[in-house]
Amino acid sequence: MKLILSIVVFFIFQVSFSQTIFGKWKTVDDETGMENGIVEIYEKAGKVYGRIIEILEKEKKHFKCEMCEGEDKNKPILGLVIIKGLKKKGDFYEGGKVTDPKNGKSYHCKMTLEGKDKLIVRGYIGISLFGRSQTWFRI
Repeated sequence: MKLILSIVVFFIFQVSFSQTIFGKWKTVDDETGMENGIVEIYEKAGKVYGRIIEILEKEKKHFKCEMCEGEDKNKPILGLVIIKGLKKKGDFYEGGKVTDPKNGKSYHCKMTLEGKDKLIVRGYIGISLFGRSQTWFRI
């Protein structure tokens, strides 16, 4: 009986763990289809954040976010926190911001997990209808 209970608990843990947005994601540009980098999504003080931990284009590894505003201005893109302050609401996360390091602009952000290995990241102005989405892949 203990063995069966242990197997059931392990299975539930595995299913719930695999259905999380936390972890490392390969970003893909929605316009060019090129793989850009790796973002690590994590939780801090009950909110969701995402930091660039790898840049896949060798010549861009040392770029700075020159067009960013505020505290992120001129910070290296590698290590930059581009997702800030999202909260879980049902099956999605919202209420925070995402920064596009190419143009330095920040947008409202909404993220939805599609299956266990696809993350839809939507940046928008005003309402979600006015924005664009990228599909990121779990690594």
